[in-house]
Amino acid sequence: MPKLTHSLAIKLTACAVGGAVLLLSLYGYWNLRLWRQSQQEIIFQSADRINDVIRRSIRYSMLRNEREEVFHIINTIGHENGISRIRIFNPQGQISFSTDNQEVGRFVDKKAEACYACHAQAQPLARPLVKLARPDRMRIYTARDGTRVLGLILPIENEPDCSNAACHAHAAGNQILGVLDTNLSLAAMDQAVAQHRRRLAIFSVASLLAVSLFSTWLIWLTVHRPVRRLREGTRAVAAGNLDYQLAESGNDEISVLAASFNRMTRELKKAQEENRQWTDSLERRVEEKTEELDRAYRILSQTEKMASLGKLAAVVAHEINNPLAGILTYSKLIARLADKEWNGGTRASEAKDYLQIIESESRRCGSIVKNLLTFARQTPITPQKNDLNAIIERCLLLMGHQMTLQGIALQKGLANSLPPLYCDAGQVQQALLAILMNAVEAMPLGGCLHVESSFDATHRLGRVVVGDDGPGIPPEVMPHIFEPFYTTKEEGKGTGLGLAIALGIVQQHGGNIEVHSTPKKGTTFTVILPEEPPATIATAA
Repeated sequence: MPKLTHSLAIKLTACAVGGAVLLLSLYGYWNLRLWRQSQQEIIFQSADRINDVIRRSIRYSMLRNEREEVFHIINTIGHENGISRIRIFNPQGQISFSTDNQEVGRFVDKKAEACYACHAQAQPLARPLVKLARPDRMRIYTARDGTRVLGLILPIENEPDCSNAACHAHAAGNQILGVLDTNLSLAAMDQAVAQHRRRLAIFSVASLLAVSLFSTWLIWLTVHRPVRRLREGTRAVAAGNLDYQLAESGNDEISVLAASFNRMTRELKKAQEENRQWTDSLERRVEEKTEELDRAYRILSQTEKMASLGKLAAVVAHEINNPLAGILTYSKLIARLADKEWNGGTRASEAKDYLQIIESESRRCGSIVKNLLTFARQTPITPQKNDLNAIIERCLLLMGHQMTLQGIALQKGLANSLPPLYCDAGQVQQALLAILMNAVEAMPLGGCLHVESSFDATHRLGRVVVGDDGPGIPPEVMPHIFEPFYTTKEEGKGTGLGLAIALGIVQQHGGNIEVHSTPKKGTTFTVILPEEPPATIATAA
């Protein structure tokens, strides 16, 4: 279920409703403004006509200077509905007539709200020949009771009938004799405006609700439902249902999109079928090729086994044939000596030497067979916690006599406080002795043997580094140094099984041997042993 803020229909509905609110608000504002202006214009025209009626009504009485009659006319008109006050004041601002008897004889406060709009023009009414336009003669102010009042002033001009009358003493140069000030209450208009505002608000709210409901229904029908079906279709296709089809109706964008969706699902289904067929065909071909490779591998494996067995048999035959030939030769010599007279102790001593040679060669044959059996069938290890430095010290002790005879110096750098390693001490010692022997034999004329130990705390590995100053291992020989029966020593001085057996022991412990050699500078062997044995060794132990 998507969030409401993520729904396209909700967004479109919000936009439609927001647009309707904005348009209706602008319409209501301008409608109310124009209606109010028209009402005010009607009031202004009415006030202008009332002022003119008052002026004409009192003209005759003023010509005859009938002040009491003027007062009664003004008072009668002033009590009409909608008229709040009528007064006449002279050019000096003294009130001569007023519907409010208390202000007769007083001077008009030109700074009051009812007067400052006109007097802000800075042009006094008594100035000759000055006539104000109607907008300048009108002002709207708030009365003491809180209602709004429209005030309209009308200058009383000095007509010829007035200046020439026998009863008056107005000079002809006085253009303005006084001012007629009529005040009309705007309460009725304000009430009508308020009522019109309420009706407009009700109409706007009703229109907004109608537009909102219609827009919501239209968007729901034309957008939400098709988009929802499209969303459900995409989810079905994503779930693997390529048979899902959308209803196509009309020629609008949604219908075109539905048609495109249906065409896409058909193409996807077609492509999926083709992929399935290709996959089935590929699987069959892979199975066929796998069977062919298995047959070829079995044949090749059998061939390699036979070749390895033939090579092993040839090497063993070659290695054993030499000592057996010596044994046979010296046995024949002893036999010849036995056929002759011994001639005292000379021939007996000679026979004894022959027998010693036969014994030595027999031991050599036994050693070859023993090493072969050790390589072919490795003895299971019995791991225990052992001190790696102690194993190294025992190996150096066994090699000490040989190193002294060859004039080899020892440079030892064993790390302190090495953690004990879980290993078979005897087999690790055998592997290290094979590497040490190989290093010592590489320096027949003397040199320096480097032996170091360390521990990698990050990977929990123990390391033993054995380096010599010999001639190094040629690059073409390096890939074969761990192959069984491969040796560069003179015939009769090695079987080529020492390093092969050492590598097998170390790998059986879960470690490895790394070799780095530089011609004419020496060779370095690094034996790497884990602190803990592999799971298979730990289980067997």
